Amino acid sequence: MDIREIDQKNRKKIDDFIICQWFSLQMALHGESVDLGVADGWYAVQDDEIVGLITYRILDDRMEILSLDSLNEQHGIGTALLNMAVSYARTSGIPKITLITTNDNLSALRFYQKRGFDMARLFCNAVDLSRKLKPEIPLFGIDGIPLKHEIELEMYL
Repeated sequence: MDIREIDQKNRKKIDDFIICQWFSLQMALHGESVDLGVADGWYAVQDDEIVGLITYRILDDRMEILSLDSLNEQHGIGTALLNMAVSYARTSGIPKITLITTNDNLSALRFYQKRGFDMARLFCNAVDLSRKLKPEIPLFGIDGIPLKHEIELEMYL
């Protein structure tokens, strides 16, 4: 597996991957529409195919992870991409990394907590705000759990 930085040469391929995973380049979080098509990040390649991607943005004194996708879970792809982001934040002097996941995404909560993130804030019914920006967000998420809340996780470096 090879980890590569997103740049203009591979942007179209990255955007296609994002659309395949998220159905759009627009992500709704915090009641804000974020364009993943301009987000920085890294992607994992295996046999000339993208098998994972992490995107982020820098906000004041923190890195906010916008998306993390792995096509082959339990193979270290997500961990390798997350480690790349953490390493970049450390060397850039960024003291904190945050991310948002939803109440239905128990595997993401497990993944991030095992890697040193703590739950910091619960935004009750925040997905209702996001649905106003992105109406295609379903009412029910993973395992039929009602998709309602955003959970912010953070890691201090």
